Amino acid sequence: MNDKHNQLDWMVAEAAKGRMTRREFVGRTTALGVSAGLASALFGKAARAQEAKKGGVIRVGMQGGESTNSLDPALAASEVPFQVNMTWGEMLCDVKPDGSLDMRIAEEVSSTPDAAEWKFKIRQGVEYHGGGTVTADDVVATLKRHTDEKAQSGALGIVQGIADMKAEGDMVTLKLNAANADLPYLMADYHLIIQPGGGVDNPTSGIGAGPYAVEVNEPGVRHTFKKHANYFDSTIGHADEVEILVINDNTARTAALQSGQIHMINRVDPKIVELLKGAAGIQIKAVAGRGHYVFIMHVDKAPFDNNDMRMALKYAINRQEMVDKILGGLGSRGNDFPINAAYPLFDDSIEQREYDAAKAAEYYKKSGHDGSPIILRTAAGAFPGAVDAANLFAASANAAGIPLQVKLEPDDGYWSNVWNVEPFCASYWGGRPVQDQMYTTAYLSTADWNDTKFKNAKFDELLLAARGELDAAKRKSEYSEMAHILRDEGGLILPMFNDFVSGVSDVIGGWADDPNGELMNGRAQVRCWLNA
Repeated sequence: MNDKHNQLDWMVAEAAKGRMTRREFVGRTTALGVSAGLASALFGKAARAQEAKKGGVIRVGMQGGESTNSLDPALAASEVPFQVNMTWGEMLCDVKPDGSLDMRIAEEVSSTPDAAEWKFKIRQGVEYHGGGTVTADDVVATLKRHTDEKAQSGALGIVQGIADMKAEGDMVTLKLNAANADLPYLMADYHLIIQPGGGVDNPTSGIGAGPYAVEVNEPGVRHTFKKHANYFDSTIGHADEVEILVINDNTARTAALQSGQIHMINRVDPKIVELLKGAAGIQIKAVAGRGHYVFIMHVDKAPFDNNDMRMALKYAINRQEMVDKILGGLGSRGNDFPINAAYPLFDDSIEQREYDAAKAAEYYKKSGHDGSPIILRTAAGAFPGAVDAANLFAASANAAGIPLQVKLEPDDGYWSNVWNVEPFCASYWGGRPVQDQMYTTAYLSTADWNDTKFKNAKFDELLLAARGELDAAKRKSEYSEMAHILRDEGGLILPMFNDFVSGVSDVIGGWADDPNGELMNGRAQVRCWLNA
């Protein structure tokens, strides 16, 4: 029965996306035992759902919000700030679900043949919420602000690669320290929201050029927005208002969706996916992508400054067990570097690291550790199932003679007080569209978000070389060597790549699976609409 229901849901969704003709739809649904009359009615409803409806309030319930959250795009480090900023902000470019560029503030982009100099033509007449229009000067000022280490920007590693920035008329010219064929994709980084005057005077104003303007900003509680009447893109921003509610508790968030109080939720607990699939009026959207759940060690702090210790812990984790028990199969095994088959130029020949208690014990003995407890910090909000995952890790490590001990931290303040502060903790990454961006953001020596404190001159050298390499085979080889270095020397333990699992009310139209990030890469509330 469930299989038949799932097939029917899939066909309705395909018809709603315009991917199935009436004849095909009726033929396939009647084969499932659906009457011709009902099949025609379902197709008609699906066809109508393709048409964007205007008005209403879209409400999103989200895990990943804290009282310490800021509207400063530079500081966005977890799900709610990301979603909030994607509601009011716009970057130069975005990335479409199919991996192609989506031109936003910039309407055209070009480069010199060697990819060392790039030009972005700024779209004219794009209005800010508070009045005035976006200028090339604003773009340059925004990028320059993110180069300042005092800004603590998650995009620092990206913008540091720009040697010179210049605004002339409606054109922004970026000259790079080293050629980079992926630069437009890097400009899609969600921290690089264009602000008036670059946000220098007031980075937390929440004033941008996005589809909605900030009305209420209560960090850790709720964020409300009203439609930007003069937004430049008529295909986005269908609801009159958007409300993002912080509901960190999994049970409460799910109950709010089931009761109709909200229209979509992020981070559906894998344990209840099958239950929700059978619930009336709710669809489960599971999208494979580049997101990954991790445990990170600071390689500059004892005992993790010893590579034998790091290798011991890498062999002491059972990746398949975590995919099965934590993700419920909605994901895949990781291999201690942040790249999977979703990325171009992925090297699938790299040997998969397996749980090996004997090797873990051997490396632990070589490390010379004194046997004192090794503290792994986690929180329910680190990622879905993070506490259970940490306990599984501790159990498999203890079985290898490694004294791993889990310490539970509060959700509120986790991303400011624990992540990137404590030497060993649970974390997650949403991934990035291209390898260069992922490595530059988190593993380049100078990156502000280098959350393992990994500094390797050879790795940096290869990263810079790969940026400007136009030969795909050679570039793939460079990325492969980087993966080996990070896998074997870094502080990253990556047991699993997660699917983005969301719960969506069936009154929502316009949903499109997006492997770039959860909830349509932060844009579900602005790209979707209410059918009822």
